[in-house]
Amino acid sequence: MKQSLNNILIIEDDSALLSGLCRALTTDECCTHGCHNLSEAKKLLQKHTYSLILLDVNLPDGSGFDFLPELKKNYSVPVIILTANDLETDIVTGLELGAEDYITKPFSLAVLRARVNVALRRNTAEKSSADFVMEQYHFNFDKMEFFCGDEKVELSKTEQKLLRLLVENAGIILSRDSLIDAVWTDGAEYVDENALSVTIKRLRDKLHAQKYIKTVYGIGYTWNTGDSI
Repeated sequence: MKQSLNNILIIEDDSALLSGLCRALTTDECCTHGCHNLSEAKKLLQKHTYSLILLDVNLPDGSGFDFLPELKKNYSVPVIILTANDLETDIVTGLELGAEDYITKPFSLAVLRARVNVALRRNTAEKSSADFVMEQYHFNFDKMEFFCGDEKVELSKTEQKLLRLLVENAGIILSRDSLIDAVWTDGAEYVDENALSVTIKRLRDKLHAQKYIKTVYGIGYTWNTGDSI
């Protein structure tokens, strides 16, 4: 498979339709890979990373509806159902199982391209918001993986929440009250303000981030981008 900005996997048992879809969706930005059944799809998923999957429901070796929960559990990839099953109950089932979109056959190629592009843009935006890269730091909040250089750092859920707020608002001073309200949202009537100070200290120590997680005395905290505060 050639290197491309987006790789699309199409799972469709109709050979003529599969070939047509691959041609229609292949562009300078998108590379398509087609297969006829779930067995082939599973092998491809083990070898390649996909930005989007088009999934038929009625396949020779199983139901796309049955495969969809496995996809959503094991792979962080949006799925568009592409099927002749046009009953309202089928559409509701597909969407409730986690499909990004549901397109019934026959369909317009122009509409399909538009929906594929929307799904790809949304997926790119979500990945961008989930990833933070700066100097020696690489944080992925979806995968809950946090690196300082080559060192993987384990963070608690509370530490993750606090870190995400800081880096998504890098360079902005966040007040203590706003951080406490945003991080400790379990309905507790009272939160010891010392809990925030303790969590900030743990984050600094774990990430060796004394240079980045700055205290703005009398106000709150900020993730330092290198500009003066």
